[in-house]
Amino acid sequence: MSSAQGLATRLVATGGLILATLMVTIDITIANVALPHMQGSLSASQDQMTWVLTSYIVATAIMTPLSGWLSMKIGRKRLFLISVASFVAMSVLCGMATSLPEMVVFRLLQGFAGASMMPLSQAALLDLWPPRLTAQVMAAWSIVVTAAPIMGPTLGGWLTETYSWRWVFYVNVPLGVLGFAAVYLALPRDPGGLARPFDALGFSALVLFAVALQLLVDRGPTLDWFDSREVWTYVIVALGGAYVFVMQTLTAEHPFFPRDLFADRNFSTCLIFGVLLAAVLFGSVAVVPIFMQQLLGYSALQAGVAGMPRGVGSVLAFAVAPWAAARLGARPTILIGLLMNVVALWQMGHFDLAMTIEPIQSTGFLQGFGQGLMFNPMSVITFATLAPIHRTEAAVFSGMLRNLGGSLGIALSGAFEIRRSAAAHEQLASHIVASDPVIRWALPRMFDDAGAGLAALNGEVTRQAAMIGYDAAFGWMFFASIALLPLLLLMRPAKPRPGQVIELPRE
Repeated sequence: MSSAQGLATRLVATGGLILATLMVTIDITIANVALPHMQGSLSASQDQMTWVLTSYIVATAIMTPLSGWLSMKIGRKRLFLISVASFVAMSVLCGMATSLPEMVVFRLLQGFAGASMMPLSQAALLDLWPPRLTAQVMAAWSIVVTAAPIMGPTLGGWLTETYSWRWVFYVNVPLGVLGFAAVYLALPRDPGGLARPFDALGFSALVLFAVALQLLVDRGPTLDWFDSREVWTYVIVALGGAYVFVMQTLTAEHPFFPRDLFADRNFSTCLIFGVLLAAVLFGSVAVVPIFMQQLLGYSALQAGVAGMPRGVGSVLAFAVAPWAAARLGARPTILIGLLMNVVALWQMGHFDLAMTIEPIQSTGFLQGFGQGLMFNPMSVITFATLAPIHRTEAAVFSGMLRNLGGSLGIALSGAFEIRRSAAAHEQLASHIVASDPVIRWALPRMFDDAGAGLAALNGEVTRQAAMIGYDAAFGWMFFASIALLPLLLLMRPAKPRPGQVIELPRE
């Protein structure tokens, strides 16, 4: 095979991997906007519709850790093709669903099918291209992973309004078919049969931890958090699962994930860094649109438009990051991105009720650009010193924990804002006393029109307290970002261990 043919084959395989990744990542958010339309068609209540999202999340949490072991057992290419085909089939069935139980079951199976595609595509790209091109290839992959969830709600809204909610699932068919064909024809074969003995206890403990934590962050807001026994049950199960998994990994002869992963300093450091960073970034992304709609009076569409500069910043940074890392080094590039994030969060911690849209857009762009600068070199450092045989499992485990970190960040941000707002409301209300000259002057007017003035006063106190709560939420993210700085000292960019790039098929 000529070098030109080899390059063309690599490009086709890369295109197929990225198309499949686009399909599964866009599905994370594309269905959210269609839920109200599904509700009527499926004759379900609003509370029942949340299980359409929860079933997908739970299935992903169960299947993600298993995908690394399975890829070694039956082969990465075979597992990837099975996942793509199954995801497309379940998407069609979701679009054809006529009742809520059918939709929940099909979404559960869709989550099982799609969980492995993102880590498998990342690991396959690392093996497909030589180390000197890793940064550029990861940049292209990262653009898709970042941009697809941002595009999801817009595409989902257009499909729902133009056709019907069923097309948010049917749109996966052309993407899946093209991705499957490209991967089948061009991705090199790997034999499989390399898996260690299956550690049932370690896997079960990890699944219990992941599922309980996902249910905790998903159900917590509607159950008033720790005032609910159900939430405390999730906490206890998650902590118990985490403890058993750690002890099993440390002591078992054949743990579910090899101990070599965690002995690698780069991988362990980037794992902690990535989880905490995901919590901060996802937390801020979730809080800003709610703040805009709740306190500034923006519509959902206006809030979405205001968030677009964040996506633009990320895409631009992914294009710049390989160049910056090559000239400045990976750690300095990550440092610049982290400092951008710190500055953006400091500015967001000073948002107020009289602000215009410009500070929201500028801080979003700054944070998005910083995120893009960090993600690419961090992905390179994560795998820099790992043996190639561990890449798939490393991608699976780090991806799973980053997702959990993001979910936890969203939940913590919302809970922190609610708690701080309640405390601020109590403090502000305590200063409204009848002996205050202003209040004494206003009291007769407050009780005019059946107490409309008093209701307006309480509404303004609530509004001001909520603003304090949002600023406090941005504040904890600011300090959490600063706490990440020492971890940069532990990262050591290094040449990869000797490993052969998978040979392309010669048929």
